[in-house]
Amino acid sequence: MSGLGLAEVAATSAVVAATRSRTEKTAAIADLLRRCDPDEIGTVTAWLAGHLPQGRIGVGWSSLGKLSRQAPAPAPVLTVDDVDSVLTRVAGLSGAGSATARGSAIAELFAAATVDEQHLLRGLLSGEVRQGALAGVVTDAVAVAAGIDKAIVRRAVMLSGSLPETARLALVGGVDALTALGIVVGRPLEPMLATPADSVEAAWAELGPRVIVDAKYDGARIQVHRNGDDIAVFTRSLRDITGAVPEIARLVAALPCDAAILDGETLALTDDGRPRPFQETMSGFGGDGLAPFFFDCLHLDGTDLIDEPLTGRLDALESVAPGLRIPSVELTGAEEIHAQFERVVADGHEGVMVKSPTGVYAAGRRGRSWQKIKPVHTFDLVVLAAEWGSGRRRGWLSNIHLGARDPDGGPPIMVGKTFKGMTDELLAWQTAEFPKHETSRDSHTVYLRPELVVEVAVDGVQRSSRYPGGLALRFARVLRYRPDKTPAQADTIADLAKLGP
Repeated sequence: MSGLGLAEVAATSAVVAATRSRTEKTAAIADLLRRCDPDEIGTVTAWLAGHLPQGRIGVGWSSLGKLSRQAPAPAPVLTVDDVDSVLTRVAGLSGAGSATARGSAIAELFAAATVDEQHLLRGLLSGEVRQGALAGVVTDAVAVAAGIDKAIVRRAVMLSGSLPETARLALVGGVDALTALGIVVGRPLEPMLATPADSVEAAWAELGPRVIVDAKYDGARIQVHRNGDDIAVFTRSLRDITGAVPEIARLVAALPCDAAILDGETLALTDDGRPRPFQETMSGFGGDGLAPFFFDCLHLDGTDLIDEPLTGRLDALESVAPGLRIPSVELTGAEEIHAQFERVVADGHEGVMVKSPTGVYAAGRRGRSWQKIKPVHTFDLVVLAAEWGSGRRRGWLSNIHLGARDPDGGPPIMVGKTFKGMTDELLAWQTAEFPKHETSRDSHTVYLRPELVVEVAVDGVQRSSRYPGGLALRFARVLRYRPDKTPAQADTIADLAKLGP
């Protein structure tokens, strides 16, 4: 057997799953990455972050259930390249007979895999690798394996938009390969995210004495690239949706520039200019009717701006798209922020973003230079299961189990249940949608893969021995589902703890 064996990846995955220590997870993954051949690095990095480089390849839970009866191989023979080649071939199958060919190829793969290898393959194919190694842990492991400062690796991931590619560059080309990376117009960047503010006063005290306050629109995050006549629009998860938003592409094509990268939101508006509900924005993809509003400029006509202070980036945005800016003001005190907050909410928007004027653009929640303030405490949580309703809700999947993200990379941590805030329409949607994400069920509950993110409002958070995180939500009610967010972007148990006693 030549090349890295699948058994070595499975063994590392098992070690990572067996510890809650981020340091130990990082060390185990770094050790494996050092043993990879150059052409294996990207694949192994993707696998350890819990996903396939090929994306979903059409193998559903029913197929995986049949494979659970497949007898394992007695000894390991598969290499990383063997498995990647099979999955690439399967991903390319289409047309008549493709389902049969796909099933046969996957069955042959499982027949050649040991018990531990089958466990890893099942997790990768289902999108449910429960080893507690999210992208942040794997990113740190890449830095350790390559002996490069973590900040440099994180920046490279932002610029490349690809953790596997960053890993390959780091381990093959070293720090020079990463520092040579720059912004490429047309290649999406990992977006910068905001953290929830503890309060208006706390945000001003931390970011003042001057702050930039943006209206927080209830829209879908977009990143728009223009390079001459070429326009590309990407979602928060870096998915290309250009063909689904022709009006946005048309507006950006008319801007007075040759090249630009703009960060913002898109939303549907009523005739009088007020925002429509978020779900109407999401259902608007695929036609006209969505308006773009931008709050940042990352590149303009050959100049990269991510290392410029926010004020400089806003000057660039104003110069190129003044009519498409999200309302933004500079304020100097908590009382002014409160007043602006009330005005923005009265206009029908979610709240405000309080930003440091000197902050640079950094992917993820790597700092607190962007803080969001909403009228109520809201959290984006992961749906873990749903219980069948009773009485009027009989026959519908109703009471949902809610999980907060583990900041150390483990599975979501359950923090409560709720059926409040659900309309009949939403109950019907849940009942139809949840079985698509099902892992198992009993007579009372359908258990789900942690894939769906829901936004809930709560009155507070309290200590509780009922749930493993030691916290429970007070009066949680569903606001909406967030198809634009992944579980890796859900709020953490630490975020919830800030509201606790």
